[in-house]
This record gives sequence, structure tokens and C-alpha cells, in this order.
Amino acid sequence: MLGSLRRDIQVIFERDPACRSVLEALTYPGLHAIWYHRVAHWLHARGLVLVARYVSQVSRMRTGIEIHPGARIGAGLFIDHGMGVVIGETAEVGEDVTLYQGVTLGGTGKDRGKRHPTIGDGVVIGTGAKVLGGITIGDRCKIGAGAVVVRPVPEDCTVVGVPGRVVWRQGRRVQDADLEHGDLPDPVADAFGSLQREVSRLREEVADLRRMLGAAGLDGGLDALVDPDDQGRAGVGRVAEPPYCPQG
Repeated sequence: MLGSLRRDIQVIFERDPACRSVLEALTYPGLHAIWYHRVAHWLHARGLVLVARYVSQVSRMRTGIEIHPGARIGAGLFIDHGMGVVIGETAEVGEDVTLYQGVTLGGTGKDRGKRHPTIGDGVVIGTGAKVLGGITIGDRCKIGAGAVVVRPVPEDCTVVGVPGRVVWRQGRRVQDADLEHGDLPDPVADAFGSLQREVSRLREEVADLRRMLGAAGLDGGLDALVDPDDQGRAGVGRVAEPPYCPQG
């Protein structure tokens, strides 16, 4: 028991450079929530469900962190800041996991049984991320801030976006990604950037085509290829047949 308490305090020093003393570590709400949960889980495992639920609700009111008494929490969990963290009944959290504020390990649907995620060892889940359903997040994965993960994730991956997309997989970049928690890629912004570059390329091609038509003596440029007798309601005509040019 004493060894577990010491490890709970030690992980704060390892993962939060702002912590400077043991007394300061003892003020962390994430540490309090973990200790409350140990008591609640012990009671829950022995059938004292109502008492366990009461302890978890006291923890929620005092820390802003809600961990269901039935959840299984591994050693070395670090909850940074913690406000708004929710861990559901059938969730399983491995060792040396880091959760930032606003993280939800939630369920989907109303079915009983395993309906909350299983989090592997060494996983980091960023601010406001949601991991939903009875899925498994592999060891050493990193979930970016604000991501919504609804599908299983293999080991050694980085996931960002809504819905969550893997951008780093087992040592190989799926997209240009950095493993720093605060410096993860934005797939949506990348997609818009790609579309913008494509539009710019098409505009350049149209401009080149207009110049070529002008040099060929078609003063009207692209408009000279439109048959004015076949304009539709939108005022756009069909492309006219090019003039016949005999060979030789």
C-alpha cells in the first residue's frame, strides 16, 4: 500500500514540471481522485455498491473528477488538472497512463457488459478528448486534444481529429506529425490547404489556356469556343465545334 502511495506521488514529479515538493503534490486533485477511487473500488468489489457510489460522488464533488467505482485503474495513473474527467464503469486503464482535463472514457448505448474503453500502458490522452465504446487503445498511443475516438487503435499510434484519425503508426508517419502533446497535426486544415493549392493550380492552367487561345487569333479567348445559339437558361452555351482545318 505504501509503495502504491509513493508511486502515485512520484509520477506527479515525473510528468508535471510545475510540481516542486511533496506537499505541493498532495494538493493535486487528480491524486485525491485516485485515492478516493481505490477506496470506492475496494468497496464495490465486495458488494458494497451503494457505499462505493457514495464515496465516488464525494470524490466528484471535491475534485471535479468522476471515476465509477467499477472502473479498473492501473498503477502510475496521472490526471493533470483533472476537472471534467469522466471514467465509466467498465473502463480499464493500464499502467503509466496520463489523462488531461476534460477527458471522457465513456460508453455507447444502453447495453450491459463491456461498453467502455480499455486503455493500454503508457497512453497519453489530451485535453477534452473522448474515447467512446468498448474499444481498445494500444500501448504507448497518444490521443490529441479534442479528438473523438470511436474505433480501436493499434499500439504506438498518434490519433487526432473528429472522428479520430491515426497520423502516426508504429514508428512511421501517416501524415507529418510530431509527438508533442501541444503540437499535433490538423487533418482538416491539411485537407483545406490541399484544396486551395489545387484551385490555384487550375486557375493557372485556365490563364495559360486563355493566353494560348489569344495567341492563336481567337480574340474572345475561351468565350470564342462557346456557341451563342445554344445558350441555356443559365446563360451558358455548349462548346462549339472547332473549325475544320484541311491537312496538307
